[in-house]
Formats: sequence, C-alpha cells, structure tokens
Amino acid sequence: MQNIFINEKGDGFPLVLIHGFLGSSKMWKPQINFFKDYFHVISLDLPGFGMSNKAITHNSIESFAETVFECLKEKKIYKFHLMGHSMGGMIAQEMALNRSNLIDKLICHSTGPLGEMPGRFETIEESRKNLKKNGLEKTIKNIAKTWFVLEDKAEYFDLCVESGRLSTAEAADSSLLAMKKWNSSDDLSLIKNKTLIVWGDKDKSYSLNQVKILKQKIPNSTLTIFEGCAHNIHLEQVKNFNTKILNFLKS
Repeated sequence: MQNIFINEKGDGFPLVLIHGFLGSSKMWKPQINFFKDYFHVISLDLPGFGMSNKAITHNSIESFAETVFECLKEKKIYKFHLMGHSMGGMIAQEMALNRSNLIDKLICHSTGPLGEMPGRFETIEESRKNLKKNGLEKTIKNIAKTWFVLEDKAEYFDLCVESGRLSTAEAADSSLLAMKKWNSSDDLSLIKNKTLIVWGDKDKSYSLNQVKILKQKIPNSTLTIFEGCAHNIHLEQVKNFNTKILNFLKS
C-alpha cells in the first residue's frame, strides 16, 4: 500500500508482527533478529507511525486491521502466524475476529479486550489532553517510561523513544480515539485460533483482570505471565520471551 513501510526478513512460514501505540517495527528488532532464522518475518509500520508517517492516519482499530490485511494481500501472504503488542494486540484480535482462517497461531502480547483500559496509568482522555498540552516528544518519553520496570534506565528505552519520534501527533491522537472506541469483549469466543496470551505482572497499562478475560473467553488459549516485567516484555526479557514464543509457534 502507498506510504506503508513493510520490513521483511528471513524465509519460511510467515510471522506477522504488529507494534503498539507510539511504536514502529523497530521495536521488534530483537524479535526480527531471532525469528528470521525460523520464519519469514513481516513487520510493518502502522499508518502515521514510524516510516509510515506520511500515510493517512486511522481512528478505528477496524481500519488498522483492514490495512494490515491489504498489505499482506499485496505481498501475496494468505496464511500466517500473527503477534500483536498492546494496541497491535487489539488489531490482531480484530483480524482474528474477521478472517481467522488466514491466521494459524495468534499471540496477544500485553493487550486486552478493551481499548479504554480499566486501571491504566491514565485514562485515554488524559493521554489525549497530555499529548495536546505537552507535545509529542514529552508524551513519548512519559509514556515509554511506563513500559519498563526500570523506566528510562531500561536498555531499550531509547529505542522506543526513537520509534515514537517518527510518529505524528495526529496519528497519536487518532489512535487514542481508535482505542477508546474499541471493545472485543462480547466477541472473543469467536476466535478459534490457537492463542497464546502473554502479560507482565508489572504492566501499568493492562491489569491481570483484563488478560484473564482474554483467557476465559478465547476457547483455545493459554496465558503465560512473566514476572518482573512491565508492558514491553519483548524488550525486558528478550531471550525468555523469544524462547517461549518460538516454543508456542513450533508446538
């Protein structure tokens, strides 16, 4: 699709990675480097984010999901594993609800069934107000701190900030609106894919109750909890995370 950046590495069965809010495909760097030896890894920058910051922004999770499908269709990829992180996990759920036959295995990473996340470090509207008040740069740093137990001292904190800087303020605000409007709670039983749900016990965005709803309502699902991790498990316990994901995909 026009103005959508798509990164491809490796050969084999496709593994599609979808980043979260204020992210980009760069935030999957340790996973791309690892999984390219096992899969054809496809990681795209969502419209308005990363290298896709010239693309038209979206204000619904449904339209994000459709964009991913269209990108994969252009690449002639019709069957794949799918992993989504945070907002990307919402997009992954939406994709599984609409065309689960195209997805082999599904991984919901640090995500939940509600865009307006109960117990989040701040409400969606507070995030919107802070974005307008503080600007994109400060907002990125403040939010990225919540993604790590070590906050801005975390190894991959700077990588997250660099990814976020490529976003546009319009995309950030539109994505917050998209999340606020989205709710998959009543439809999760329709997801028939074998699903792995991963969550860090220090996550400030999603509570345990949220991931338990995913576990209870997605029929063929397993929940793995990482101790001592916040929102970005894949950048806090890289080796452990990659190993568990690989074991699930290869099982």
